[in-house]
Amino acid sequence: MARKNQKAPWEPEEEIIIVSKSEMKRDMDELQKLGEELVELKPSVLAKFPISEDLLEAIKDAQRFKNEARRRQLQYIGKVMRQEDPEPIQAALDKLRNKHSQNTAVLHKLETLRDRVIAEGDSAIDEVVELYPAADRQRLRQLARTALKEKQNNKPPKAFREIFQVLKQLNDEAIASSL
Repeated sequence: MARKNQKAPWEPEEEIIIVSKSEMKRDMDELQKLGEELVELKPSVLAKFPISEDLLEAIKDAQRFKNEARRRQLQYIGKVMRQEDPEPIQAALDKLRNKHSQNTAVLHKLETLRDRVIAEGDSAIDEVVELYPAADRQRLRQLARTALKEKQNNKPPKAFREIFQVLKQLNDEAIASSL
C-alpha cells in the first residue's frame, strides 16, 4: 500500500534550509542597528537613501521621540526593515562614511601643507603655487612670516589659521573647477 504524501522518485527534492532561532535574532538585531544608524542621519541626507515611504516615516517619528518611545520605535523600525532589502541601504551608509573619511584625509593633508609652508617657507609655497595656480604667493609668504612671529611672541595663532583657510579655499576651488 502506497502512501499518498510520498513524492515520486523522479521529482527533484527541495532543499530545506533550517535557520536557528538565534540566527534569526542576530539578523533582526543587525537590521535594528542599521535602522538606528538611519535615525541618526539628517533628513537631507536621509532623503537620498533607497528606502520605502513606511520606513522613512518610521525614522522621522523616531527622530522626534525620546526615551522609551524612541526605543519602541527603533524596534518597530527593525520590524519594518525586515521587508526592505538591507544591502542598498548598507552600501549607501558605507559610501557616506567613506566620503566623511575622504574629507578628513583632505583636511589632514592641508594641515600638513600649512605646517610645511610655515616651517619651510618659499620651497613649500612654490609647491602650493604648483598645486593651486590661483594661489597668491605674496599673501602666503606674508602669512607664513606673520605666523612665525606669532609663534615666537606666544600670540594667538591668527595667521596660522588663516593659512589653513586660504589652502582650504584653494582646494575647494580646484575641486569645483574640475567638476
